[in-house]
Amino acid sequence: MVTAEAYHIPTVIVFNKIDIYSDEEKEELAFLKKSYEKIGYPCLVVSATEKTNLKGVIEIMKNKVSVVSGHSGVGKTTLLNTIEPDLNLKTSEISEVHKAGKHTTTFAEMFELSFGGFLIDTPGIKAFGLIDFKKEELSHYFLEMRVRLKGCHFNNCLHINEPKCAIKDAVADNEISEFRYLNYVGMYNDDEDENYRGLGY
Repeated sequence: MVTAEAYHIPTVIVFNKIDIYSDEEKEELAFLKKSYEKIGYPCLVVSATEKTNLKGVIEIMKNKVSVVSGHSGVGKTTLLNTIEPDLNLKTSEISEVHKAGKHTTTFAEMFELSFGGFLIDTPGIKAFGLIDFKKEELSHYFLEMRVRLKGCHFNNCLHINEPKCAIKDAVADNEISEFRYLNYVGMYNDDEDENYRGLGY
């Protein structure tokens, strides 16, 4: 999501496999969906196998070039095959050893969609890095932080240890979700040289 913001790519969050969620997982889903929609990210809750809410996915992809990205095993390929059966993309079972998805898709490929638009299918990811911008710019790509940056006392505030920080105040006031802020801190601290590489939500 941070990468998408950095390159001005509109993002929609899709929660798949709703048909197998436990009650506890549904509560977590409701929390995450509310948190992301509050920031401004559209969210869809779907089930590829049960064909639940797939029209919403099609409407978003229609007449656009879309890329579907996410961890291995979340059902990306099954979802794509369901909304566009002629794709006939290869799927595989979840690994019983690691309880994680296998990398069935091994390279990115673009397909034309029958309802208009194009799809870029990508390999499942186990990690996703950010490159080409300094970690000091990271807060600019968190939407809920970006709108508050001018409220910090220091122009170069990193929102970690500085006093009179508008971001930390917003977290304390529950205006910014704590999990998003902790992801920011973790991503900021997980750097290599001057460019950031890391994993977050």
